Parts: sequence; structure tokens; C-alpha cells
Amino acid sequence: MRRTQLSRPRRARIGGFTLIEVLIALIIMSVGMLGIAGLYVHSMQAGRTSMFRHHAVTLAGDVADRIRANPRAFGAYAGAGANNNCVNGGIDCTIPQMAANDIFLWQQQAAAVLPGGNVGIVFNGGVTPPTYQITINWNEPGEALSYVFTIPVFGI
Repeated sequence: MRRTQLSRPRRARIGGFTLIEVLIALIIMSVGMLGIAGLYVHSMQAGRTSMFRHHAVTLAGDVADRIRANPRAFGAYAGAGANNNCVNGGIDCTIPQMAANDIFLWQQQAAAVLPGGNVGIVFNGGVTPPTYQITINWNEPGEALSYVFTIPVFGI
């Protein structure tokens, strides 16, 4: 009797990842992570720019309110600022002194919240009602941003 060879059952081949598949997956993951890091940096820059714009708008609104509170100062707001202690010094300031003190405080605030912050006011008394052009500049990395706000003076 001849012995018949018993066929061995074929082993199911166990599937797994080869080294090349793992390397390709790592490359794809790395490219994705670099993209996410780039988006994160861009969002941080946009957030910083947004914060500076918010400060600029707040500063423009602040000086516009000061101008409206001292409507007879006219061109005095276009002059230089001076620390006249009009707010907390207990001094009875004249209208131009109050305007100079307002400009001084405004310039201090701009220097504190904006990098390279520069502020200025141009008075135009040739129109009715007179207007003030408020300009606020600051430096962003790689570019210089300039915003111009024109505020009419009411209640004269």
C-alpha cells in the first residue's frame, strides 16, 4: 500500500504592513502636520493683526470722544500734545490746554498698545461742520499698516 501524501492545509498568509507602506504613511502624516503648523502660524499672525486693528479703532474712538467733549478747541487738536495735568492735577485748564493734554494722553496710549504706534490729527475748518482726520499708524512685521478715520465734529 502506498502511502498517499496527505496535503497539508495551506496556511493563510497573515497580512501586515511592509516597511515601504509604513514609510509612505509617515511621509503623508508629516506633510499633513506641516500644513497644520503653517495654518497655526498664519492664524497667530491674523490674531495679532486683529488685536492691533481693534486697538487702533478704540484709540480713534477715544480721541473722537475727547474732541466732541471739547468742541470749541478746533485746531488745537491738530497741535502737539503736552502734559498739562488737566485730568487728575486739579488744574483748571483752558480749552487749548485741555486739547494738548488729550493729545498727550492719546499718544501715550498709542505708544503703549501699538508697536511703533504713531498718531496724528488734521483739522479742516473750511467745511461745515469742521472735521478732523484722525490717522493711526503702526508697524507689522514685514509691512506698515495705516488706517485713516475722518470724524465730523458735532455740537458747535
